[in-house]
Amino acid sequence: MKLADVALSSEPVSRTISYPTAHAVDQVDDYFGTRVSDPYRWMEDVDSPEVTDWIERENRLTRSILDNVPGREAMQQRLMDLINFERYTAPVRRGTRYFYWHNTGLQNQNVLYWTEGLEGEPKVLLDPNTLSADGTVAISGLSISDDGLLAAYSIADAGSDWERWHVREVATGEDLPDAVAWSKFSSASWLKDGSGFFYEGYDPPQGEALKEANYFHKIYFHKLGTPQSEDRLVFDRPDDREMNVGAAVTDDGRYLIIFETKGSSPNNQLSIKDLERPDAPAVKIADAADAVYSPIDNDGTRFWIHTTFNAPNGCVVEVDLEHPDREHWKTILSESANHLDSVSMIDDTLIANYLADAQSMIELHTREGDLIERLQLPAIGTAAGFVGKRSETETFYQFTNFTTPATIYRLDMKTRRSTIYRQPKLKFDPAQYETQQIFYTSKDGTRIPMFVSHRKGLELDGTNPTLLYGYGGFNISLRPEFSSANLLWMEMGGVYAQPSLRGGGEYGEAWHQAGTKLTKQNVFDDFIAAAEWLIASKYTSAPKLAISGGSNGGLLVAVCEMQRPELFGAAMAAVGVMDMLRFDKFTIGWAWKTDYGSPSEDEAEFQTIFRYSPLHNLKPGTAYPPTLITTADHDDRVFPAHSFKFAAAMQAAQAGPNPILIRVETRAGHGGGMPLTKRVELIVDQFTFLSQQLEIQSHA
Repeated sequence: MKLADVALSSEPVSRTISYPTAHAVDQVDDYFGTRVSDPYRWMEDVDSPEVTDWIERENRLTRSILDNVPGREAMQQRLMDLINFERYTAPVRRGTRYFYWHNTGLQNQNVLYWTEGLEGEPKVLLDPNTLSADGTVAISGLSISDDGLLAAYSIADAGSDWERWHVREVATGEDLPDAVAWSKFSSASWLKDGSGFFYEGYDPPQGEALKEANYFHKIYFHKLGTPQSEDRLVFDRPDDREMNVGAAVTDDGRYLIIFETKGSSPNNQLSIKDLERPDAPAVKIADAADAVYSPIDNDGTRFWIHTTFNAPNGCVVEVDLEHPDREHWKTILSESANHLDSVSMIDDTLIANYLADAQSMIELHTREGDLIERLQLPAIGTAAGFVGKRSETETFYQFTNFTTPATIYRLDMKTRRSTIYRQPKLKFDPAQYETQQIFYTSKDGTRIPMFVSHRKGLELDGTNPTLLYGYGGFNISLRPEFSSANLLWMEMGGVYAQPSLRGGGEYGEAWHQAGTKLTKQNVFDDFIAAAEWLIASKYTSAPKLAISGGSNGGLLVAVCEMQRPELFGAAMAAVGVMDMLRFDKFTIGWAWKTDYGSPSEDEAEFQTIFRYSPLHNLKPGTAYPPTLITTADHDDRVFPAHSFKFAAAMQAAQAGPNPILIRVETRAGHGGGMPLTKRVELIVDQFTFLSQQLEIQSHA
């Protein structure tokens, strides 16, 4: 059964809604002489009985509106049908073994398998579905030792960013006694001989782990067979509490690469330490975080480094540790008009993954930089993977786009031929849909690309329900990717539109910087201009246009509906940063100052932030579009009080019948590791809300 075969709701909520009471307190803060009230400050005590009671009442209200919408059950069943196909990740080789994730279709979490040789019998190594009855315990990190004998893996509970590392023997599937707690924003990197691994973490929190700000990130070394209390502190920055650090061992096992990043900036400092000379100081490649410096591989002291130094779109340079000063650097791949997103080295060949107008373009170069050929991809889409070692002669990658689930390809580096390794069996016909990339003009004249996907034969009569999704921040690029939810939306007769907003990384660091701090308004202007283009081009009309985004994208949605409430028929803001004057007070929020600015420390940045902060720009008596705010009670990335305070304030300000709803998930966090059952429930609630508010008719 397809969703088009059932009747959907065409009746928006029109009754007067009685919202749960949220009392206001007399809290006023002073920012550079500007007095700002914060009447819902009490909601920051997220575990208090009063907040718990308010959440319960809000959830009951939301359920009373969404649960009885006609066609809801059919929508859920069709989404389950679309999700129910086998999914694989590209395999990665360690020693003689290959490792990959697999989902049979409806498993809450992907399962990690390994094989002896590429065609060996698959064996389960890690099944997170066995770790909790409700699927809310997830594997958040994984590192396989160089010989493929051991796996360091981290577990996150209920979507938290906090993780706990364990070590499992691959052959037996048994865990060793080793355990490492209070790790966060961490990887694990093994020594060549598998005797231990480097990881990152913080000191144990002294207060509420969900709320307390995280400072003084550290690199540790854990030796197998020893308690965590004996782990050696390898590197930290006691002089700068906001410095994030990371470590990686080179493939040859000789060097430890040390990264230092400030906040959420992509730029980093870079040092390389010789592990065979523990008393020798690390070689400083970059002692200022003025660009990205990402080592690709090395041949002895000769390192290939992907960098944006003097090249905002990225380039590759060669650095010799014997002569590390910049005057001795040699350019291997020059900067081009396209953003160099990532580089790997397989079979002594540089595989350069470019973003050309937000879609993948793969080039193969010699290690000296000469172009060998451009890889032929099946269509507009995203290619990712290309993992392996310089000495290997094969690699794997996956290709996906808006109508194609991830297909795994094996690339033979000797013949440079790609062959399908694993391809999912589909329960829909991709040929019924089409994607085109258009370009529109933003408020200041900047040319912005946007992907538009829908059923073939769409009539441009202004009546099509349209979902405009955006992010626009933190150097993150939105690419063509498959989503069962988006396919469901297109089956419902909907148009899915995804613009490449400034603030993201689609066109390199200059594009990113054009949507940060004092220029953040550019991001909102880009999104609003996308909406205006879709309406002017007759794809849709304001009453049929919904906007959606999560995290920084939740901020985007909230700001745009504050600035242009008449432009949208519905808005969905997920785990958003809504109180822009206090985002830096909780967990890792302080790290976002590199993108947003410092509201408490810089007056010009405060004034810019104050002009768009969603919580502070609500105007009582305004008819805002129907809005669904979603968050989770264990979100320790974007503190859930952001959404609580914004929902209470928006409900108080709203004029007219349009509903302002909040949905608070339990035992979930920012979204990472969320079990499939909870993801499906959330999507169905969102689409139920849209079908009701946009008055979507059956497309039978």
